[in-house]
Amino acid sequence: LRYHCGARSRNAKMAADLGELLVPYMPTIRVPRTGDRVFKSECAFSYDSPESEGGLYVCMNTFLGFGREHVERHYRKTGQSVYMLLKRHVKEVRGAAGGAISRRRNGRVFLDLELNRDFNGDEYECEDEAKLVIFPDHFEIPLPNIEELPALVTIACDAVLNAASAYKKQESDSWDEEIQVSKHARSLRQQDNGVRIPPSGWKCQKCEMRENLWLNLTDGAVLCGKWFFDGAGGNGHALDHYKDTNFPLAVKLDNITADGADIYSFDEEEAVLDPHISEHLQHFGIDMLQMQQVSLDNSDSVRPRVSEWEVIQESGMKLKAVYGSGFTGIKNLGNSCYLGTTMQVLFSIPEFQRAYVGNLQRIYDYSPLDPTTDFSTQMAKLGHGLLSGLYSKPPMKSEFIEQVMREEYKHQLKGISPKMLKAMVSKGHPEFSSNRQQDAHEFFLHLINLVERNSAGSENPSDVFRYLVEERVQCCQTQKVCYNQKVDYLMQLPAPMEAASNREELIAYETKRREAEENMSAPPEPVRARIPFTACLQAFAEPENVPDFWSSALQAKSAGVKTSRFASFPEYLVVQIKKFTFGVDWVPKKLDLSVDVPDFLDLSRLRGTGLQAGEEELPDLTPPIVLPEDTRAPDIDESAAMQLAEMGFPLEACRKAVYYTGNMGPEMAFNWIIAHMEEPDFAEPLALPSFMEPGPSMASLGLAATPLDNQPPEESIAILTSMGFPRRHTVQALKATNNNLERALDWIFTHPEREEEEEETSDDLLDMSDITEPNDNTFSNANTNSHSTLSPDQDASGPRIKDGPGRYELFAFISHMGASTMSGRYVCHIKKEGRWVIFNDHKVCLSERPPKDLGYIYFYHYNSPSPSN
Repeated sequence: LRYHCGARSRNAKMAADLGELLVPYMPTIRVPRTGDRVFKSECAFSYDSPESEGGLYVCMNTFLGFGREHVERHYRKTGQSVYMLLKRHVKEVRGAAGGAISRRRNGRVFLDLELNRDFNGDEYECEDEAKLVIFPDHFEIPLPNIEELPALVTIACDAVLNAASAYKKQESDSWDEEIQVSKHARSLRQQDNGVRIPPSGWKCQKCEMRENLWLNLTDGAVLCGKWFFDGAGGNGHALDHYKDTNFPLAVKLDNITADGADIYSFDEEEAVLDPHISEHLQHFGIDMLQMQQVSLDNSDSVRPRVSEWEVIQESGMKLKAVYGSGFTGIKNLGNSCYLGTTMQVLFSIPEFQRAYVGNLQRIYDYSPLDPTTDFSTQMAKLGHGLLSGLYSKPPMKSEFIEQVMREEYKHQLKGISPKMLKAMVSKGHPEFSSNRQQDAHEFFLHLINLVERNSAGSENPSDVFRYLVEERVQCCQTQKVCYNQKVDYLMQLPAPMEAASNREELIAYETKRREAEENMSAPPEPVRARIPFTACLQAFAEPENVPDFWSSALQAKSAGVKTSRFASFPEYLVVQIKKFTFGVDWVPKKLDLSVDVPDFLDLSRLRGTGLQAGEEELPDLTPPIVLPEDTRAPDIDESAAMQLAEMGFPLEACRKAVYYTGNMGPEMAFNWIIAHMEEPDFAEPLALPSFMEPGPSMASLGLAATPLDNQPPEESIAILTSMGFPRRHTVQALKATNNNLERALDWIFTHPEREEEEEETSDDLLDMSDITEPNDNTFSNANTNSHSTLSPDQDASGPRIKDGPGRYELFAFISHMGASTMSGRYVCHIKKEGRWVIFNDHKVCLSERPPKDLGYIYFYHYNSPSPSN
């Protein structure tokens, strides 16, 4: 009895001590509310997790996670003292004699986390540990400790431990949900009606559609889908068939491979999985197992997509895995390889390494309170993860020998997971925020735009890609010309199929394919077009027609042609082979072709020359703007106008204010009213002109791209200046955002005006370009070139342009596997230390046979001229 009383006394004293210890920090401890994200699986500044040696510290106020090396920074910056330390101990289970693996045994597992390590099945056991840690003394309180802790602290700790990881919550809110097994898969009853599906020649049983065809897995009916199934076109006969029969599952015919197929459930109204798909297809004569055997045997019936996957991934070769700095893989989050390959290439470029990893401490020290949403922080985090070597360590010698004995070649880590970066760079983007496959070319341009917007006042690594394009437009009737320059970051090369070196072979294949389709027989062996790289350059250099060209010389529409040349050559040249086209279903489809892309490239002959002797310029006039006769009334938010009118302003003035501020609300319109009250036509009704006389402008080209020397529209300038911003600042903002009002407003708030100091700084940067460039003998500033036509204020506020000789060497390329940018996968090859390396998601190996002829996006670096030249 005395023993139990003593134990209760000691527990009560401990509870009182802990309560007194936590009293000063109680106001800073919060219970997660609805909408709070709890980052308990990854550090905001690194890829440390609860599985890392030091564990993960979760702030009990902000719920941000920090590794051991970064938690002190957060404590110093915010003064938050109470953190929850989470650890997960993972051990491989050692089998008994004979190497048998024992059953998985888990200790206390209470963290809602996914394993970062590449373990399979029942080969591991894990145990979770949690503590409260009080800074700066690192006083630790083991959890759960319900009896000793104050009630508020207990509730907060319990809520954090039970909260879903921020990423899992985000995936359910923003990203596509994981495809689930259909409830009909196991119980599906198939009709014994003798239907056998041929390998080609399909068409809808109710119409003549030969695209977007779906095979009903109950009765074998082949019918066309509707656009909302996968973005493809059709007449909806597959859905009509379901409504008539209630046969729920269908498989897309042209996507059946040895690895699986696209299956849709009409009843569940979503894409689903069918674990028995092989058996269900076998019922109609489609043997997926035979497909797999055929692909392994490399027989004549291999389809180009399967062959392409093997060649690009270098399948069948014993590739040597490499580890360490610069050889860290990026985990595939599910159709995110377009992001992974792009980031691998960018962080192999010294300028990106220097801008983000070289400035790591400065970026981290000046990061906002929520670093998970800061672009520079997350770029620095990814760059450090790829280049530090911390997340790319070879297995221990004993572990490697054991893996060899067990014929297992597992990576110790899956690479780093870019969830935080992907969530940040894709926020608000309808495509990149999804979990669908995307075009790596479009993502590259999207990322460069983000780099541009977030590099104010610091080094802009995207400068290395930027160059000027010289566009020469000629009026075919008068032969007069006009020259214009625009900024670009990527060279798009057409792939002229008519220039294929094996054209006769292609014609013969197409004839046999059509015959097989008509006869419902097996298709012939596919033939891949081989296109010379010189033919691609020739197609790029040829003139192209300008649609709806308005000739300022004729004052009327006329035929016009445009040629493009380089006004400057960037330090890094990005070349995209345009191998995608649109099918009848409006889905981007890839042309099956190879291009003999060279390792060394000389584009100096494609340099622009500017206006030549004997050429006559087109008059500098803008085309008249004629509005249709049935022009509708301008879109005006009448409720906002009435709010302003109730304040005593004339109604017509209020309507104009709302219109000219783009319906952005009464507050913006009120600022416009204050700025225009003294104008004589202030209270006059809104009048929009239906015809505008020609006036002086460089816009006579009729081109979509905004020329460098084109002033933003005065109407846009007026809207922003009416809000109180200086004219020079608004012009600069509009130029930086391609005249987008919303983005320009955001740019103004994120780029405070520094007036004369800013001009001097810009000039100093330009003057020092020779010092900061890696090769001042090779590159100069294009703004000083004699053929440059930049506007007078371009030097101060425009983008920095470098120029070089136009000679390049290939150092990386991204390849796409699959029939469309909406599907398939990406891998990249990068030349490091004289050897080609393949980056295939988390797997990084030395390349034995880099498939340079099958690439999609190529990256070149300038090649310094040899002394002999």
